[in-house]
Amino acid sequence: MHTSSASTILATSTLMLVLAGPMAAQSVDRLTGQNVAIAQASFKGRSAVQLIAAPDAANASSYAVVKDTSFLNGTIEVDLAGQPAAGAGAGARGFIGIAFRIQADGRYEYIYLRPTNGRADDQVRRNHSTQYSAHPDFDFARSRKEAPEKYESYVDLEPGQWTRIRIEVQGERARLFVHGQSQPTLVVNDLKSGAQARGAIALWIDSGTIAHFRALRVSGR
Repeated sequence: MHTSSASTILATSTLMLVLAGPMAAQSVDRLTGQNVAIAQASFKGRSAVQLIAAPDAANASSYAVVKDTSFLNGTIEVDLAGQPAAGAGAGARGFIGIAFRIQADGRYEYIYLRPTNGRADDQVRRNHSTQYSAHPDFDFARSRKEAPEKYESYVDLEPGQWTRIRIEVQGERARLFVHGQSQPTLVVNDLKSGAQARGAIALWIDSGTIAHFRALRVSGR
């Protein structure tokens, strides 16, 4: 499910954007942050964008929008590394992922990881390693209440380690692939925005997280 009308690449120290036109340099200044501190950084020998969530931010309100993106269907790929920030509470999991189809009223879809769950001794925590949610009406608590296990799955993760993810979106369907696997880790067949909601893409984190992103690539329309 790849089309060629748009692509976004976050590589080395710059963010590059192509939208049916010539490539233009895009630094961290091309990210619009909400409840996050944004900086250029080197992490584990790789140049990356660093995000740190504001400590008092509400749930699902911390992200950095990639300017000039308009996404409906296609593929989003990125290397990311999330871990609990210094002083984070006991419930911190290093929450990190991608938000997409962000609407003017603040609604959006998002798929994210809980890196500290990947190798937890508690099997239930392991089963909650990946998550699909829709802000603001369909968070993890509601999904667990209404459809237990449907919007979460296990994948091997380590906090603070580079992890490659790919999200494929088509209509009301999304698939999450992790570590370059050929089969999806998480399958979502009923995206809450429906099939026609177009919107921006953002690098997403949650409270208590320090995150790094690199090599973002978006292809689609």
